[in-house]
Amino acid sequence: MSGASERTALVFGARNLGRAVLEHLVEKGWNVAGAARSDATLEGVASLGGLALRSDVTDPDSVTEALQQTAERYGRVDLAVNAASAYGGTRSGPFGGGPIADAAPDAFDSWSAAPARSAFAFLSAAGRFAVEQGGPATLVQVTGGSARRAMPGRGLWAAGAFGVRAITLAAAQELREQGIHVALLIVDAGIEPFEGAGGDPATADPRELAKAVAFLAEQGARAATHELQITPLAERWVP
Repeated sequence: MSGASERTALVFGARNLGRAVLEHLVEKGWNVAGAARSDATLEGVASLGGLALRSDVTDPDSVTEALQQTAERYGRVDLAVNAASAYGGTRSGPFGGGPIADAAPDAFDSWSAAPARSAFAFLSAAGRFAVEQGGPATLVQVTGGSARRAMPGRGLWAAGAFGVRAITLAAAQELREQGIHVALLIVDAGIEPFEGAGGDPATADPRELAKAVAFLAEQGARAATHELQITPLAERWVP
């Protein structure tokens, strides 16, 4: 692989975890681009010296365009990360979707379909781009602990996270032989805010999560991790 100073990352969802990833990679000498929909987030990307791109990760064409723009600026894309919120606008009903028997029909669209659609759009577009680009590359999809288990009142949320996990692990198997490393990063905890964090030991520090993303991106072909789970010691861990 090329030297760190020549490597380039594109992060979708550059506000919280994504911003921490960008900052960490800049410190390591990477070229970076950040994709988001809000002006404030894009201004944050630009303040790091990165390429700020307005993009919608739920739209494969928009993902492809962001990848192409990044490659035009820096030559190629070595790492693409989907750290964007999978839910977007207004979510229906209580947190997690509520009990299945009580959930409204549109709750499925916001809690289950939306995250799976986002993962599909990201991985389908980024996978095609990486294959056409040629050479090794890493794609990291971020999800939560609900990708591993369902809980009462949060079944719809888990259905979406299970979908994200299935799509990501299928893509990992499909792209392995072409030198494309696909990894799922499961954050089994809430992620504390990048700005003004309170230091709650049961939440995940986005700066520590950024190191995990870098670890995945810097693995060699003989030591590829396809699923990495992170759980703070102060949070309940379920094997």
